[in-house]
Amino acid sequence: MASALEVLWVEKYRPRRLDDIVNQREVVERLKLFVKERNMPHLLFAGPPGTGKTTAAHALAYELFGENYRQFMLELNASDERGINVIREKVKEFARSRLPPEIPFKIVLLDEADNMTSDAQQALRRLMELYSSVTRFILIANYPSKIIDPIQSRCAFFRFQPLKKEDIVERLRYIAENEGVEYEEEALEAIYEISEGDMRKAINVLQAASFLGKVTVDSVYRVVGMARPREIREMLQAALRGDFMAARNMLRKIMIEYGLSGEDVVRQIHREIFSGELKIPEELRVVIADYLGEVHFRLVEGSDDDIQLGAFLAWLAMLSKKAGGARG
Repeated sequence: MASALEVLWVEKYRPRRLDDIVNQREVVERLKLFVKERNMPHLLFAGPPGTGKTTAAHALAYELFGENYRQFMLELNASDERGINVIREKVKEFARSRLPPEIPFKIVLLDEADNMTSDAQQALRRLMELYSSVTRFILIANYPSKIIDPIQSRCAFFRFQPLKKEDIVERLRYIAENEGVEYEEEALEAIYEISEGDMRKAINVLQAASFLGKVTVDSVYRVVGMARPREIREMLQAALRGDFMAARNMLRKIMIEYGLSGEDVVRQIHREIFSGELKIPEELRVVIADYLGEVHFRLVEGSDDDIQLGAFLAWLAMLSKKAGGARG
């Protein structure tokens, strides 16, 4: 189910036409050919979350059928309704229903199709064969490898790319100005860094931060439960100077103030290592990334967060002393 935040803002500012979709030029051009011909094959949209896959499907249906396109499109979220009974009953009933003369075909949109069970996918495969003359299927998946090969071979494949920084920041600026939200430019850039190209996540973070007043860098990191990159960087720099106790105190402060788990801290350390802001030799960066992967594995297996992260900082301090005091 969509969150209240997603319903309020994400849906409100979702593009309605294919030309409004940014950073997916090749995808849009191919879809516009289907609109022009008023015909299309079954489609498989794949790519990271929040990059416009569902939006593209709605925009395609809108341009094919007009304002009332929802009458001719069945939308299901396969993560909630992923069993074989849904395919045999709801999808089959819609797929074989009659069409008005002016409508060339109906559309069945299966969001998060990679969460469908194997049996459901096998049943869907048969429906795609039987009713292809009157119904087209659009499958959306973050991980297309989880879609069985017989279905993949029946679909035209479209891969969506993460959105660029300028596209996300521009859209966030547009939303903030239309909603009367005060913001700092640096805060919008911080939201982009957190979202990693996911427009839906970026909009939700913007709205959550706006509840605290003016959207600032501090409010952004507060609502997402993350430490500021500068604090993570200072902790690493202290350890790399050989000052273990200072780094250890910073770690405890970060985990207590922000309520972060060990895995959250590891993810932020990993991001900081490769951000370019931490000035260390390339060889040292490789060694740290390798050991950090080992720490993450231990945490996933159930090891104590405090002990493992403390050991990681101690290892950094010893490593810097062996290297003659590497500095951040």
